[in-house]
Amino acid sequence: MQQKLSYPKTFLLGFGFFGVSVIWSVYNAYVPIFLDGRFGLSAGWIGFFMTLDNIAALLIQPPIGALSDRLRTPIGRRMPFILIGAPIAAAAFGLIPVVSFLPLFVVCTSSLLLSMALWRTPVVALMPDITPSKYRSQANGVINFMGGVGAIIAFLIGANLYEMNPAYPFWLGSVLVVVSSLLVFAFIREPKDYVITEEEKPSLIKALVTIIKEKEKSPLRILSAIFFWFLAYNAIEAFFTLYAVKHLNLSGADGSRLLGQLSLIFVIMALPSGYIGARFGRKKTIMTGIFIMGSAILTMFFVSPEVLTILYTKLPVIGNFYTVSIVLMVAGFSWALININSLPMVVDMTDDVHIGTFTGLYYMASTMAAILGPNLNGWLIQLSNDNYSLIMLFSPIFMLLAFIMMAGVKRGEIKTNDNLSDIS
Repeated sequence: MQQKLSYPKTFLLGFGFFGVSVIWSVYNAYVPIFLDGRFGLSAGWIGFFMTLDNIAALLIQPPIGALSDRLRTPIGRRMPFILIGAPIAAAAFGLIPVVSFLPLFVVCTSSLLLSMALWRTPVVALMPDITPSKYRSQANGVINFMGGVGAIIAFLIGANLYEMNPAYPFWLGSVLVVVSSLLVFAFIREPKDYVITEEEKPSLIKALVTIIKEKEKSPLRILSAIFFWFLAYNAIEAFFTLYAVKHLNLSGADGSRLLGQLSLIFVIMALPSGYIGARFGRKKTIMTGIFIMGSAILTMFFVSPEVLTILYTKLPVIGNFYTVSIVLMVAGFSWALININSLPMVVDMTDDVHIGTFTGLYYMASTMAAILGPNLNGWLIQLSNDNYSLIMLFSPIFMLLAFIMMAGVKRGEIKTNDNLSDIS
């Protein structure tokens, strides 16, 4: 039977990533403001705090990916993690904005971080589970489209809710993550025909050792590239609302709306980026995105705050449209080219049995970057006497390193022989 992509099923699966995106978008936009205003932490300590989620992810997500490859239950190998992790995450997330005692605040955020790390890799691994190699870039476009919609809701609608009450964006996120995870459970059916011998049993350590020992270094190079471009991206995202407040002299809500404008273009480009990657090659598409995004970020370093905050118009929902909005939209376009095609490249360097393991390696690279990036930026800002513009110089350096790593990747394009059955 001819393999094809089921768009309805893929959009339904996208609700899982939608829920993840809502949670982290709200968290990254407003938790730094709480830490600065409510608890009086310095930039260095804020940077460290904003990496705690990634430390939890680094320790938990990769082994969970390998464990989900091995797990067999009546409801599948990924679903148990989603059904346990999502409700706990929703409850912890809803408590964050109402806590004013720092140790209790840490308990709430830690509970959120651990529970999110439990189910993120399994929900993302579901995409290649049910999608033939030929369509994984397009399917990842759909998944990230849904994630982008979640980010837009978090940044744009969340900004309006935040102005009404700082707790409202968090409560909205809690409701949406529960609803989205239930939709995934109700409508997605996992494949159940995987047979694993003891020799093939997925192991994160074994996979990592094999990658390092391989003569052909494409898996190692792409994981290094992922590390570098996420280092660049997360370093900015963790401090962007404070950059908007302290360097551009905008409000925190305006900073959130600017991130929402980036996310809007990411959503618009998510589906086209999958088709571009399938048509012109994933590697070429990613390298083009890296070049454009690095250039856009560097522009924000060289252009003065006065020029970046020239106001052109005010749009419904989107809010004020500045010069910096144009730059961020270019960044959103290029981030789609990179992000949509990278996970399909990684999982197409392995077989279907080890998809969760390689998804875990993908997240290991990205979360290591997300740990290092905000910490480096936090101390860079603190040592430079709160010069927030330096993050826009710091980031393109790592985009350049990602470009160099990607230049040597020789695998990860569409597989010519795919043994998945029709999933429509």
